[in-house]
Amino acid sequence: MAEDDDEIILSELSDEDLVQQMMDDLYDGLRDEIEEGVNILLGRGWAPYDVLTRALVAGMTIVGHDFRDGILFVPEVLLAANAMKGGMAILKPLLAETGAPRMGKMVIGTVKGDIHDIGKNLVSMMMEGAGFEVIDLGINNAVEKYLEAIAREEADILGMSALLTTTMPYMKVVIDTMKEQGIRDDYIVLVGGAPLNEEFGRAIGADAYCRDAAVAVETAKDFIQRKHNQLAASQ
Repeated sequence: MAEDDDEIILSELSDEDLVQQMMDDLYDGLRDEIEEGVNILLGRGWAPYDVLTRALVAGMTIVGHDFRDGILFVPEVLLAANAMKGGMAILKPLLAETGAPRMGKMVIGTVKGDIHDIGKNLVSMMMEGAGFEVIDLGINNAVEKYLEAIAREEADILGMSALLTTTMPYMKVVIDTMKEQGIRDDYIVLVGGAPLNEEFGRAIGADAYCRDAAVAVETAKDFIQRKHNQLAASQ
């Protein structure tokens, strides 16, 4: 970074320049600057939803694309996501008050017998960065825990992750149980993890296999859009 960067005073920037600067700061994982930027925009009368979408989500979209294209790597994305979290912590209560539209709700967790969570955490953060509400169940989740959570949270999406070939088949157990209970079609089911592939995703009856967090966000947006379009068509 050039030394001149130290001289940028966020509060002196115009709205447009500030949003641009926040997108750069998010890319660089600067949490304090993001929190300051969020507070400045709110102080200028910006709606929380506009701060979220125009500064944070727009910034994380660039991070997601560069991660997908191999320009950024996991450590940088985690830093950006952490900066995003700082901004989200300020916006969340305000968004709840204003009843802002949300992209959708996702319940996510690593399957039973598996304690790997870096990939899952990355997906959670990127999904939040895209404007989704995410309920993260953590690791080692049995079928009952998934089903209880998606019902309780009225989720749109169920995300399952596995890093072991031995735990992958458990995803099918969850999906089969959903079918038995007649609720499979009520949810979008996304699966991911290093040993999986598209063929496996299809074989177990998932809606999609997502090879990384950036793809997960794009896939989720796509499915939610289709769901909205179907609902609109049926009314």
